[in-house]
Amino acid sequence: MTRTLLALLFCLAFLSSCTKEQPKLSLQQLDIVRLQQSWLKVEVLSDSMIVPWDLETDSQGFLWVAEQEGKVSRINLSTAEKKVMLVISDVWQQRTSGLLGMAVHPDFANNPFVYLNYTVKKDSLISSRLFRYKLDKDSLTDPILLLEIEGGTSHNGSRLAFGPDGKLYWATGDTHDFTYAQNSEKLNGKILRMNPDGSIPSDNPDPGSLVWAKGFRNMQGLTFSDSGLLYTSEHGDAIEDEVNLIIAGGNYGWPIIEGMHDLDPEKVFAGENQTIEPIRSWTPVIAPAGIAFYGEKTIPEWTNTLLLTTLKGKSLRILQLSQDGKTILDEEILFENHYGRLRDVTVGPKGEIYLSTSNKDWNPQPGFPLPGDDKILKISLTDQVVPSPLEASKPAEPLILNGEQLYLNYCASCHKANGTGLSEVFPTLAGSTLVKGNVKPLIQLVLKGKNQMPAFGFLSNREAAEILTYIRQNWGNKASEITSPQVEENR
Repeated sequence: MTRTLLALLFCLAFLSSCTKEQPKLSLQQLDIVRLQQSWLKVEVLSDSMIVPWDLETDSQGFLWVAEQEGKVSRINLSTAEKKVMLVISDVWQQRTSGLLGMAVHPDFANNPFVYLNYTVKKDSLISSRLFRYKLDKDSLTDPILLLEIEGGTSHNGSRLAFGPDGKLYWATGDTHDFTYAQNSEKLNGKILRMNPDGSIPSDNPDPGSLVWAKGFRNMQGLTFSDSGLLYTSEHGDAIEDEVNLIIAGGNYGWPIIEGMHDLDPEKVFAGENQTIEPIRSWTPVIAPAGIAFYGEKTIPEWTNTLLLTTLKGKSLRILQLSQDGKTILDEEILFENHYGRLRDVTVGPKGEIYLSTSNKDWNPQPGFPLPGDDKILKISLTDQVVPSPLEASKPAEPLILNGEQLYLNYCASCHKANGTGLSEVFPTLAGSTLVKGNVKPLIQLVLKGKNQMPAFGFLSNREAAEILTYIRQNWGNKASEITSPQVEENR
């Protein structure tokens, strides 16, 4: 047999092996979802994690996962193989502090950098640090500290995202200091914009400052659209969780303004400072978390939408954008109370979607965590049709609610449906001397707030009376009812 013939046979055998179908990825299937035309399957890509806070895909076909305790892993989306790339030893985790933000360089093949934000504590000082790491084989190495700002046990933000301009954006929280968000000298309660090396871009609103926009409380999501529009999701206080469209140099009002500009002091501040209203707000609050723009055609019903995970709402919200991306036209709710708290969402290279659950975090909800939590869920198209699929719903119309319903809307996410609260964070209401005692301090605490207790002064006299009466007469409490005139008297 000639060498030429041998070479030809070798080439044919090689090509044959290359064209063989690769084995299909086999994942545990949880549910089937029916949209208007498309059918979707929900599968478990990975499980048994500890609060996977941030999900990012790179240009090489991998999903990066940052767990709050300080672990960074990379999942091969073709095989579901997971490798731990980094464990950060000095992460300080308490409540909503820990390893929070992550971004991968958009040109990962030529710039294999991963950016991480996490909190540290030295003595009594808490800070929030932004590092750049480099991928070296199967590890993240060579950490470079780009920026360090104030941190706290909560309200740290933080999300990271690269814009189409090649700049890195960092959404920071106000660390529960009401003076920071409007103080341009502080980097908390802001969106920061920097070059990939951490330096200040010359075309920032102030060429000497990293501040891109200000007036934020506690942003939990950050995403760019295909056309370069920047959106954030943000926790309100007691009312008006928000989705904002971010404008360079914009002021978004916190803490003077919460949500829409509908109160007289808010209108005055807005007129003097040209503040910007959210494009969507929610009352009662839903605790919005990660947000991702979906511009793919793979799931046509969701093209040109914002996908928003929620913690209190325990759902995925599909927010349909206008053609110019500047308004939200419609909203649908999927998976409500089904998988528990949902922390983040990202879009894969083939238009599939990945969600992370957050059922092992600091504020677990009744019935959770589920077996295998926390999980990474994969949502993708399927040909499978079932008789009883999951379907999206529309937000409910506002109703006149009784005391129990008002309590579940406004109080249960912290104090729990059974009034037990959360040890050392949210006090129990059952048997509480404050709850059962004199009505005046109780009414004023609810209406005006104190420390980390938000003010519920937006409630009508009837609503406040209904909630307070419900609290005073349940879980073994046997105090007198509170009336609308008593609420009015103590405003």
